[in-house]
Amino acid sequence: MTTALRLEKITADNIDAAIGLKVRPDQEHLVSPVVKSLAEAYVHPGTAWPRLILDGDRLVGFLMAFFDIDFAGDGKGTDIRSGLWRLNIAAGEQGRGYGRFAVESVAAEIRRRGGTRLTTSWHPGEEGPERFYLGLGFRLTGEMSGDQRVGELELGRAGK
Repeated sequence: MTTALRLEKITADNIDAAIGLKVRPDQEHLVSPVVKSLAEAYVHPGTAWPRLILDGDRLVGFLMAFFDIDFAGDGKGTDIRSGLWRLNIAAGEQGRGYGRFAVESVAAEIRRRGGTRLTTSWHPGEEGPERFYLGLGFRLTGEMSGDQRVGELELGRAGK
């Protein structure tokens, strides 16, 4: 990983590269392809925050965060959360700190917006990313989101 890591908005100039990003074949069942994420971002424009992860000028990943959703989905608004919706690190680019950078970037944006926790979910199992998330300090909440385990990372207050 270099110090030239940055996030970039998806534009007409980079959408083909974004859609072409692929995870390892053995991980395809664990995360939706970027094209599906971009379609979801299109229909949830106030919630979804899709970004490319670049190392210099090289595309190494994709993330999509969500902000201020009714996590319970019951319409009561009593469980509003923000977090990481998708994380796709390109095949051949894993293990270089790009996933950590993605989580840290989403955490920074949540803090900037006044949030104090980052929620995400993942498919359980040996081949899944659970060790990665737990290693970053996420704790299991005991909840499931569909067939995925839910984890949270406490962020603390901005400036602390």
